[in-house]
Amino acid sequence: MIIDTHCHLDNKQYYEDIDSVILNALNHGVKGFLIPGADFNDLPKAVELAEKYDEVFFAVGIHPYDIDMYNEEMMEKYVTHPKCIAIGECGLDYFRLPEDEEKKLANIKKQKEVFIAQIEFAKKVKKPLIIHIRDASNDSRQILMDYNAKEVGGVLHCFNASEHLLPLAEHNFYFGIGGVLTFKNAKKLVEILPKIPKDKLLIETDAPYLTPHPHRGERNEPFYTVFVSKKISELLEISDEEIQNLTTNNAKKLFKEFSSLS
Repeated sequence: MIIDTHCHLDNKQYYEDIDSVILNALNHGVKGFLIPGADFNDLPKAVELAEKYDEVFFAVGIHPYDIDMYNEEMMEKYVTHPKCIAIGECGLDYFRLPEDEEKKLANIKKQKEVFIAQIEFAKKVKKPLIIHIRDASNDSRQILMDYNAKEVGGVLHCFNASEHLLPLAEHNFYFGIGGVLTFKNAKKLVEILPKIPKDKLLIETDAPYLTPHPHRGERNEPFYTVFVSKKISELLEISDEEIQNLTTNNAKKLFKEFSSLS
């Protein structure tokens, strides 16, 4: 059994065949799905899927690219739903900052403010965080530690292989491993994988993005978690079944609502 802890099933790329995508994954042993919140506009679709399938859950939050949309009233509206089990994806992304220095600094400041606001919201509602970090490892780690995010914990989605983030394992944070691990240029992640505590490993797809080998170039989907599991198994020299059991148990520890699935 595998739990896909990060899949954007509310994305427009699935509008025509989402039911067959979910059923195909279920038939291949993927028994749990978590749709992260990134944009409030997509949340109605996430709620619809979560209400239709026992195995589907969702989160509410704002991605760093959409910080101007942050609205705590909207967060409050969705967080009370029984299938809403996490806050995010939220975090810091310095990959596409404005070139103008003044605008760049203003954007970083706003990103930090919105990130901190979501950490505080998560602590208030007692739900774990889904963290997005790109080119911002040091600032992200510092904020998570300074604002006592370990109180709720969470997952570092699409873990970027930064050694600076490994100490967060001791602060109740898990590491989401996806299709990037199967890429030929993923040498850094391959090297750092054994350093991640096994009780802090999670599997994800980030579907429809970051499709693993041998399907790279195609639309990603939760079924492809099986390729991620096999790659982790190969690199850690642990059986695939053991990796699936381990990561599923980890997901159930962090997202307790998954415990009802079997």
